[in-house]
Amino acid sequence: MILKKYNSLKEIQSLIEQKELSLPDLLDYYFKQIEKHQHLNAFNEVFFYSATNQAKLVQEKIAQGTAGKLAGMVIGIKDNICYKDHQVSASSKMLEGFVSPYSATVVERLIAEDAVIIGRLNCDEFAMGGSNETSYYGPVKNAADSEKVAGGSSGGSAVAVQADLCLSALGTDTGGSVRQPAAFCGCIGLKPTYGRISRYGVIAYASSFDQVGTITSSVGDASVLLEVLAGADDYDSTVAKLPVPDYQAGLLADSAAFGKGTFKKKKIAVLKETLESEALDTDIKNAILNAIGELKEQGHTIEFVSFDLLDYLVPAYYVLTTAEASSNLSRYDGVHYGHRNMEATSLNELYKLSRAEGFGEEVKRRILLGTFVLSAGYYDAYYQKAQQVRRLIREKMEELLTRFDVIISPVAPTPAFKIGENIDDPLVMYMADIFTVLASLTGIPAIAVPLGNNYSGLPLSVQLMARHFGEQDLLSLAHNFLNARQLTN
Repeated sequence: MILKKYNSLKEIQSLIEQKELSLPDLLDYYFKQIEKHQHLNAFNEVFFYSATNQAKLVQEKIAQGTAGKLAGMVIGIKDNICYKDHQVSASSKMLEGFVSPYSATVVERLIAEDAVIIGRLNCDEFAMGGSNETSYYGPVKNAADSEKVAGGSSGGSAVAVQADLCLSALGTDTGGSVRQPAAFCGCIGLKPTYGRISRYGVIAYASSFDQVGTITSSVGDASVLLEVLAGADDYDSTVAKLPVPDYQAGLLADSAAFGKGTFKKKKIAVLKETLESEALDTDIKNAILNAIGELKEQGHTIEFVSFDLLDYLVPAYYVLTTAEASSNLSRYDGVHYGHRNMEATSLNELYKLSRAEGFGEEVKRRILLGTFVLSAGYYDAYYQKAQQVRRLIREKMEELLTRFDVIISPVAPTPAFKIGENIDDPLVMYMADIFTVLASLTGIPAIAVPLGNNYSGLPLSVQLMARHFGEQDLLSLAHNFLNARQLTN
């Protein structure tokens, strides 16, 4: 009988090895948890049949000693990641009932290493949103307070881990869609370097930004998942062909060195303007300042540095991503793909009605904005200018990361806010991405690390960023920081 939440794959694998737990029993526990927490609306669909069969097969492999790295991991996938013979909808009416004819590379890699995929998780429609309120299937509710948002767009992924509905989850991060919900739900959210993980089989929002990421309860699980998911893929030309490090071994080595006091101290920059922002919640600011103090005590060098391009991040991000969304979503027209209006009397009317009915308000808003910035007469003024700003931002960050190993900033300006509080004000919603879009515009890796809760019980978090393909630095720093906190508490 399972009486507590398991926070790591290592713990589960140890219990299975000692025959104190079986994978089918663990899966059954998660099924019951999902039923118990239905009101949170984290899952769009639970894969009872395929997950049960998968669990039995993996349990047999464990008994035979032939199981993969992820045997014992029960994982959910965001509802914009394709899984052969399973529905995928991107939480949109446009793709309601669509069954994928193939699996995303990330899904194939999970299954190859014997993870059990338990279901598809609710998200903002086509991953466009920061609160999981734009989903066709309704908002996901935060397990810490069901009146609060889960964050977005991977809100279902974050709540599934937070509420113990599965051990870990895959999300996608275009401008903070893994890190922000992870922060709102007190989880660890990792966005790897752009091109570290294949996007093949992931429904596109903005192709030069989209990246598959992980939401977990432990840094160890984030490292093993990254190790499995990363690496070259013939189906995605944007994936780096660099070898994939042994992140787990690196984590163990750094942890052992940290314990002995022989670890390599890091040079850490804190983006001064982010902590001085008037929009930043006081509790988050204080929690980050305390964390900076702890990192100093551990021997790391901390320096506050200026980043004078902060005001340009959100405008550049939304000009570029909406332009790419306008292009990517043009295929959903009721003819090629997606919802089709059955009453149209002409082709023009069919396009108009199908798209008007199939897309929600936020998706329509972003398509219209993207089409506008790409249109004749505005392309140079908006899209071209935003690309130039992106280049400046990237150069500034690359210069900083030649001098520092890690950069610190908040994840979001506030903790989770009330459902319905900001959804009618797009500007407020867009500005909430101010701290996360930096890593997305520059393609660098970033991780959201929990810092406990405020007095209302809402999770607080800090963001760590590193140079391209510097995930090991992020994982090691986060792992040692959290372990040190556990020892002192």
